Amino acid sequence: MSDERRISRLMAGLLLMSVAAGLGLLVLYALGGQVQLEGGLLFVALTGIGFALILWGKYLFPPEIVTEPRGEHPSSPGEQRGAEQAYLEGEAQISRRSLLVRLMLGAFGALGLAAIFPIRSLGPSPGKALFETAWTRGTRLVDETGQPIRLDDVGLDGVVTVFPEGLADRADSTAILVRVPPKELTLPEGRNQDAPDGNVCYSKLCTHAGCPVGLYLAETHELQCPCHF
Repeated sequence: MSDERRISRLMAGLLLMSVAAGLGLLVLYALGGQVQLEGGLLFVALTGIGFALILWGKYLFPPEIVTEPRGEHPSSPGEQRGAEQAYLEGEAQISRRSLLVRLMLGAFGALGLAAIFPIRSLGPSPGKALFETAWTRGTRLVDETGQPIRLDDVGLDGVVTVFPEGLADRADSTAILVRVPPKELTLPEGRNQDAPDGNVCYSKLCTHAGCPVGLYLAETHELQCPCHF
């Protein structure tokens, strides 16, 4: 058996092993999963593909191409038989490499299929839910008991958690009301009425990791998240 044929068979075995590991990972995850086994199957799948690519590059690609000028002269019967044999060997090599290409694609395909279930476990697509809340113009602010918040309910430099009326269960719409001295509040021109008596309202969800903002530093007028400050 030639070295090339032996390497081709070794590569085919590695790629078949990778395909089997990828499909096994898919089935295991569908059945509920087991972290250690999933890691082992992923290792086998990637190792098979990696070693197959190494062998392909090292042994099946010709190391160099050498040419030389050749004048016109007839070929002897021996040369004709040699050319015919080289043609047949080349055809066999192309057939083997076509099989290896299919196996390589199969290995990557099995690995891609195995990734479908982890992607699905991330949950449904949020759609526009990340860009919309329950707040609309004219919605009244209420506390956690459903009681409306009046302008003077919050003292200066005080804070209170508020919700849109009738929708206190909407976690994405939780807000924090802060009251600052009106003279220290600078708003864009024409928006002074948006902070009556110094009451300013912000989303309570931290833009970093979604933790609930609950700390207000009155001296520096800063809201802080307790998770990462």
